[in-house]
Formats: sequence, structure tokens, C-alpha cells
Amino acid sequence: MKRFNQLNKSLYALDFKRFQELWPKDWTLRFISLALAVGLWYFVGGDDTVDKNVLVPLEVINLPRDLVISNQFKREIEVTISGPRSQVLGIEKGDITRQVDLAQAVAGTMVIKNENHLISVPRGIKVLRTQPDSLIFSMDKLIQKQLAVKPTTKGNLAAHYVLQEVRMKPETISITGPQAVLTQLNALQTQVIDISGMNQSMQLQVPLDLSPALLELIGETSVTADLVIVEETVEKRIPGLPIEMNNHGGARQITPSTVTVTALLPRGLTRENKDLQSLFKAIAVDDGEAGQMTVRVMLRENHSDRIQIVKVEPLVVSYSEKTPELPSASSVPNPDEKNRKK
Repeated sequence: MKRFNQLNKSLYALDFKRFQELWPKDWTLRFISLALAVGLWYFVGGDDTVDKNVLVPLEVINLPRDLVISNQFKREIEVTISGPRSQVLGIEKGDITRQVDLAQAVAGTMVIKNENHLISVPRGIKVLRTQPDSLIFSMDKLIQKQLAVKPTTKGNLAAHYVLQEVRMKPETISITGPQAVLTQLNALQTQVIDISGMNQSMQLQVPLDLSPALLELIGETSVTADLVIVEETVEKRIPGLPIEMNNHGGARQITPSTVTVTALLPRGLTRENKDLQSLFKAIAVDDGEAGQMTVRVMLRENHSDRIQIVKVEPLVVSYSEKTPELPSASSVPNPDEKNRKK
């Protein structure tokens, strides 16, 4: 039994030695190369070829500073690509771009072909077609224009109130854009401001009413509208307002001694049955003209923003110096009577 085991081991050693002689010495490197080749064939050469439609963004480069693209154009084009399934299915939006070089652009219309070789794709992928097959650009001069902001209102205020003024902040807006678009504009309009039922001044934020072309240039823009709303006024004639003397006391006598004032008063103030003369003060001022003084009328109460003086009649009055009163004859004692009393 022992001899049989020794014989068996000798035969096994002989067979393994013969196998080593037959197997190449670089068998390990050859095996690794074979495995890599099989894997490469499977993932590349052996992969199915597929087609896919992808949206490719346009990238405009080298646009001259004094030009602008004035027309609406597609920001993406549709491209059909073909290649190994694993590569094509891995393509995402933005991995492929279409650059449009406008370095040689001039004012006018430009037609640029979407040729397949102009689409930059990864190695191993082929461009089959593009849609659309051409791009159209309208090039225009770039200008700057200052445009006034104009309010647009609708509706009626509360009874006996009027819209005195609408102040815009800012009053003007500077826009840079295509000459063809801006030359047609004289002002920027706000969206409609509804003033129905308002009875006091207020401040509002109002969006501008912009066309699509302007919206693309400046985006959504709002301005501030200050609505100045005042009570309706009526014209009143107020006679018999006494004239006061200025720094002369009773040394002068003026003629006439009263004036008539015509003023615009808030309707509510006139309905209060108020003594309207008490709102005003008339003063005669010496302007250096001999025998004449100028009448100046001012408001006594704080109504300067609500009352407007329209007319003063008369504007000039005459004056005379007052002479001292002499004692009467009866008050002077008679000398004879004085002697008799003695």
C-alpha cells in the first residue's frame, strides 16, 4: 500500500510538470488581457446601437456690444443622436450644447444653418439630424432711452372729492434695448389704478403695464404712485374784511377801511356756517408811495393747504394823517370872567 501511494504521487508530479511545460510562462498576463477584451466587447462593441432625441440649449457667444437680438428665437433645438445604448441613455440635458458665434454679426437679419458637425457630442456618439435646420436672428442697434412713467386710473372718487395730482416715483425710467422697439415708445404706462370711493390721499405700489418685448428687457417692474386727493372747492366772495394798520397805530386814516376777498374754500368748510371773515386777516402796508398803502391778506388759521386766495379788492388804499383835536372854545376860560371870580 505504501508503494502504491508513492507511485501515485510520482505520476501526479510528472503530469503537473508536463502541464507547466505546455502552459506559456506569461499565462497570467494573457488571461487578464482576454478578460479585458471580453469586457470591452460587451460594454462597447457588443452594446446595442440606439437613437435618441435630446433638447440641446443654444449658447450665443461673441455678440458685439452695440448690437442686440431683437426677435424671439428658440432657446433650444432638438437633436437626434445615435450611439451605444449605455452612452446614449446616459446623455442628459446640458451635456450637449450648440454654440452660435455672432462675432461677424451686423444690423439686419441673419440665417445660420444648424449643421450636424457644429453640435459638440462625446466620442462614440453621432448626430443624425437637427430640428430646426436653421436659426434666424434679427440684429438691431442697441440704444438707451429715458421714458416718463404715466399713471392710468379708473373709477370715481367719493362725492365732493377730486384727484388733484398723481406723483410717480420714479418719474422716469432708463431702458437699454433694440432701437426698433424703443423708438416706438414715448412713455411707460402703469396698470390701471382703481380710485373708486377714495376720499383721502394715499401711496400705492403699482406694476407697469409692459409689452412682452419690454418685459424681456426690464422684467416685472413696479413704481410708487402718490395720489393727492383733496376735497372739492367752491369760490366764495367775502366782503367787509376790516383792514388793520401796520406799525402806524391810529396816526393814519385809510380809505376804504375794508376789502373784499374772493377765495377757493373746501366745500365742507363752507357748510359749517362758519364766519368766513375770521379765516382771513388784512393788513395795510406802507410801500413808500405817498398817500397810498398796499393791502395784504393772509390766513389766520392753518388752512394754507386747503384755501386759495383768488382776488383782493381793492389792493391799494389811500391814507391821510390824522391831525390832533383842538380844545373847543367853551373849554377855554374867559379872562374877564376869571377877574370877576377873583
